[in-house]
Amino acid sequence: MATWGLIVEMTVGTGERKHMEASVLAQVEGSREEALAELGEWIGRYTPEHPRSPKRSRVFRTADGFLLVVDGAWQTFSSRFTVAELVKDSAAPRPEPQPTPLPTPEDAAPAPAAPSEDTAPAPAGPTVDRYADGVPVKPAWLGRTDLP
Repeated sequence: MATWGLIVEMTVGTGERKHMEASVLAQVEGSREEALAELGEWIGRYTPEHPRSPKRSRVFRTADGFLLVVDGAWQTFSSRFTVAELVKDSAAPRPEPQPTPLPTPEDAAPAPAAPSEDTAPAPAGPTVDRYADGVPVKPAWLGRTDLP
């Protein structure tokens, strides 16, 4: 199922500093038609920052969304509402790793061969308590009297 971004590009600033800025209003999962319907609802709730005293407001339907044109006392401002399919998101959450199936007895490796006579036996020393990651619970230096 596709993810659609509901995007608004609006006129900000005034005079020579007037320019367009884009922002994502929401993301919708589903079909393009469902995303367009949701975008239509956003237009009804949207109040542009400019102009402060609107004289006339018009909404036009385009191929990918809507265009809102608001005439003010001195200038005209516009907001373009667009539906666009999300292709890549650098901040998207990583997918959950799939659990690996447990091995069955048929998958078990053959038993290790018996040690030959010429291999030395493992040293028999005291066992050390370790955490699950292999790090000793008690550091080797703890309790040594030869350290300052």
